Amino acid sequence: MHYYIITGASRGLGKALAEAVLSYPDTNVLGVSRHATIEHNRYQHQPLDLSDMEALQNNITKIFPAWPDADSITLINNAGVLGEIAYVGEQTNEHYNFVFDVNLVAPSMLMNTFLSAYSSLKAPRTVLNISSGAAQRPVDGWGAYCASKAALEMLSQVAQKEQDLRGSGVRIHALAPGVVDTGMQEQIRQANGKQFSEAERFEALHKDGKLIKSEEVAQRIVTWLLKPGGESEVVLRIGSV
Repeated sequence: MHYYIITGASRGLGKALAEAVLSYPDTNVLGVSRHATIEHNRYQHQPLDLSDMEALQNNITKIFPAWPDADSITLINNAGVLGEIAYVGEQTNEHYNFVFDVNLVAPSMLMNTFLSAYSSLKAPRTVLNISSGAAQRPVDGWGAYCASKAALEMLSQVAQKEQDLRGSGVRIHALAPGVVDTGMQEQIRQANGKQFSEAERFEALHKDGKLIKSEEVAQRIVTWLLKPGGESEVVLRIGSV
């Protein structure tokens, strides 16, 4: 059995990823999010708010059960938030706590626990951290989002180097999936142009039908994950933001 742990599995790309995985007969998905929206005999749900650090700390071991029959285990850190679109100096300090907790601290804790919990397994193990093109370029109004995703990409590179030095065979990647048609894009289109100079560009992407369907992106990601060996690069791009 191939086991997948997917955060943010209740909607958007996370839900599409879970459904794409479950379309294969020898898979099992453990979804991590506040609410369960998938009903399937090979889907289990762990209710958890990843912005609640105390709850995450208290429940994190539930996310990584022993799977002695595992042919492979994959963690997909998909959950993420854009946060308030506004300039640095014009936001609350709590905004940074929230965005960094969800986008960086939670996936870091999950990756750390995953590597520890399954360190003795010989089965293939993979961590896929969903990143963004915004990790590589400054976007006004998105300061916390850009910074948190950039930090996640660097942590992924460090963790992969460490696993290589240990000869563990673990694959770790950070993947920017491109402009996906999700609730985050709806939030972007509602942004005040005075706090986000690219508002018209993102509105045009939607109007011109250039947003990628989450189901299409999910299928491409799962197909890639199923390839033996996979990419050697840690940071990968499907598209840019």
